[in-house]
Formats: sequence, structure tokens, C-alpha cells
Amino acid sequence: MKSKVPDNVVYSVEEGFNANILPYATNVGAPVIRVDDVVSWKSRGIDNVNKELGNKFNELRIQYQKLMEEYEWNEVVYSAKFSFEPVIGEIYHLYRDANGVNFLSLIGPQEWNKEHIGTFKLNSDKKWILLTAKKSEIY
Repeated sequence: MKSKVPDNVVYSVEEGFNANILPYATNVGAPVIRVDDVVSWKSRGIDNVNKELGNKFNELRIQYQKLMEEYEWNEVVYSAKFSFEPVIGEIYHLYRDANGVNFLSLIGPQEWNKEHIGTFKLNSDKKWILLTAKKSEIY
């Protein structure tokens, strides 16, 4: 007859007493093994990442819109009629004449009665910086 090993002792014929290598608790005094709730952790992680990516996307969208607005204003100013070489750092005013042609001038909008489109400053990169524009003016 085989010798019987008590139920609370971990014993295997092949391994012998192997409680120290098992991945689970084997006695009454061992700590309780609980499965972590990784589903809620994943959900929180996904929500946080999606919020962060959404915020970055919105920031990039706003930057893109500003860049496109700068590009379009520069297109308008560079396509306008002017017969002088603009000086970097000077302020210029963009007007529309009676024929609908845009032109650039040093004369301010309060000094004469022309349709004022916007006021610009030329920076060192030869980019026109919009200072003021009519609210209803669309490129």
C-alpha cells in the first residue's frame, strides 16, 4: 500500500515537494491571489490617450488654420499692385480701388477715403504679418 500524503502538503511523484515553485498559494496562511481588474485599467488608459491625442490633433488643426490664413494673406499682399520695394519693418496698408484691384500703400486708412482691406508689416523673412483687417474681409 502506498503511503498517503496529507491534503495540505504539495507533493508530486515526479517533482517531490514543490510548493516553492508553484505560481499559486499552497497553504492556508498564504496571501490571497486576486486577479487584477485590467479591463478598467485599459479603459482608463485608452480614454487618457484618446484625450491627449485629441488635444494634440486640435492644436495641430488650429496651427494649420493659422498657417493657411497667413499663407492666404501673403498671397493677397504679394499679388497686389505696388510700384516700390517694401522695406522690412515698415507698416503698409492694402486697399482695393474702384476697379476691384488690390494695391499696397504707405498712406494710412484715416488719411484718405479708399476701401481699406488690411494693415501689414513686412518681417525679415519677407512674410507679411497682418496687423489689422476688416472683419468682413475675406481674402
